[in-house]
Amino acid sequence: MLDPVELLERFRSRLELFKGEVSKVIVGQERVVDELLIALLSDGHSLLEGVPGLAKTLLIRTVASALSLDFGRIQFTPDLMPTDVTGSVVIHEDRGTGERHFTFRKGPIFVNVLLADEINRTPPKTQAALLEGMSERQVTTASVKRPLPKPFFVLATQNPIEQEGTFPLPEAQLDRFLLKIVIDYPVFEEEFEIVDRTTGTRHAEASTVLSREEILALQKVVRALPTSPHLTDYATRLVRASRPDDTSAPAWVKDFVAWGAGPRAAQALILAAKAHTLLRGRVAVTRGDIRAVAFPVLRHRILPSFRAEGEGLAPDDLVARLLLDVSPFPESDRHDPITRKILRL
Repeated sequence: MLDPVELLERFRSRLELFKGEVSKVIVGQERVVDELLIALLSDGHSLLEGVPGLAKTLLIRTVASALSLDFGRIQFTPDLMPTDVTGSVVIHEDRGTGERHFTFRKGPIFVNVLLADEINRTPPKTQAALLEGMSERQVTTASVKRPLPKPFFVLATQNPIEQEGTFPLPEAQLDRFLLKIVIDYPVFEEEFEIVDRTTGTRHAEASTVLSREEILALQKVVRALPTSPHLTDYATRLVRASRPDDTSAPAWVKDFVAWGAGPRAAQALILAAKAHTLLRGRVAVTRGDIRAVAFPVLRHRILPSFRAEGEGLAPDDLVARLLLDVSPFPESDRHDPITRKILRL
């Protein structure tokens, strides 16, 4: 195991190598790659949403190639069964003796990086087959608990524009994803480069630059980063302000939010902020780190009301309002002259 101090010193160069390998295949999308790294370093799962043709699957494959981890893919379809994900117990017959015994046949979930492609195309019964693995890192079959490899990440994709033949993920499962990453269209220069790269004879592949041991060590470093009570206070107040029935919620929340974020959101804010700190080459977590990860952490945990949808307000609009209305400083700090100057009180 690498020494944490040594690992921190090497982190920046290793990160640049990783991004360099990903950029050999993926054009642009720096924000998306950063958010994927935040989820990986936080030991969390990610849901990637974007219209067809934005290289969601290719991006996940490339990230897995740059990591020394086992990779597996499940193409979710309406006829997929839970045992197609987790595996099943089958009867095995010894041809020599004729004896029969039960054998567990592992499903594709038994990998380090699992691509759940178009996860909203399979019914809730099969979607739920991922829940135990995502939250407890194990699969229970025939009353036997079988641990999944470490580390274990679910990177799921879904298409937001097709509704026919899809099954939206329930809020309980959405909450299991640390981040919801939205992939936008590339700018003109990036799209030009994409077309130029993919219509010729050039073929690039990402080389492995981070080992399994380094990833596990980095996850420990993220957990070990200290955070002040004021940061925990801010994350907690930000989450509680998203709940319509909470006394600290701004007045507009009662009109535009049907259901707010739960305690898991505050945990995700702190963990993701720690990982964001390391990505920036720092070891001191700030309120700015929390605000930087607020959108991917909260956008799938806040359910807009019917009125909000009628007025065209998306979850990102509600998160933006929360960041404006919830002060990053505790009430007790607002009497400090420096704080009052920052807040322009």
